[in-house]
Amino acid sequence: MQDSKLPVRTWYLCMALMSMTKKAISAHEMRRQLGMKRYEPVWAMMHKIRAAMGQRDATYGLKDMIEFDEAYFPKATPKGVKLKRGKGSQRKMNVAVMAESTPLEDIETGKKSSHCRYFKMKVLETHKSDSVDDCVQESLGEKSIVLSDKATNYVDISKYVEGHLTEISDKKTTNETLKWVHVAISNAKRTLLGIYHKIKGANLQNYLDEFCYKLNRRYFGHRLFDRLTIAIATSKCTQAD
Repeated sequence: MQDSKLPVRTWYLCMALMSMTKKAISAHEMRRQLGMKRYEPVWAMMHKIRAAMGQRDATYGLKDMIEFDEAYFPKATPKGVKLKRGKGSQRKMNVAVMAESTPLEDIETGKKSSHCRYFKMKVLETHKSDSVDDCVQESLGEKSIVLSDKATNYVDISKYVEGHLTEISDKKTTNETLKWVHVAISNAKRTLLGIYHKIKGANLQNYLDEFCYKLNRRYFGHRLFDRLTIAIATSKCTQAD
């Protein structure tokens, strides 16, 4: 908050409103709640807070059993642009989604399930063939075991982790092996579409950082504001207006 033209009280109110519920809040609604006239400073403040959330989560790596998959999130595109179809469409951004997934088994029934802990979502650079490898190195521990489908761009994941288990992509894999990443993907898409409607590609990572920050602290309750205060105070993202 150093050198910011906005009062500290405004920052704290914004942080409180962003952390008081697991649901997101738009900059237009935030401006109304804060009683401010201009939209731009509110939008910029919220993105600095989101960036601080992402910076905080980046200090933690996922470990043990990790579900890994990719998802295509829609983004705003200029009018009049002829859009491609499929993976190369200008309307979509490729996002790596990772989730710590601990396998469980009921002793009495033998039914297998999994317990989810933490998540990460990272926008991939589609023009780089090794973007998945870079993401794995940055986000996962070397002792991790990665579960994924048999996508061709996942062939080198085993170089950076202890083990890499793959399954053919089908309904069973989606509902069982990669259950939690797909739950997170569907929830994130629903949140972004319902609250923000259209998101520019350059800002997508910030929105995903906010989603994951809250999701990873879903049991914190009222303590989420306290943790966010610490994240903001130690972040470089809020040092200038």
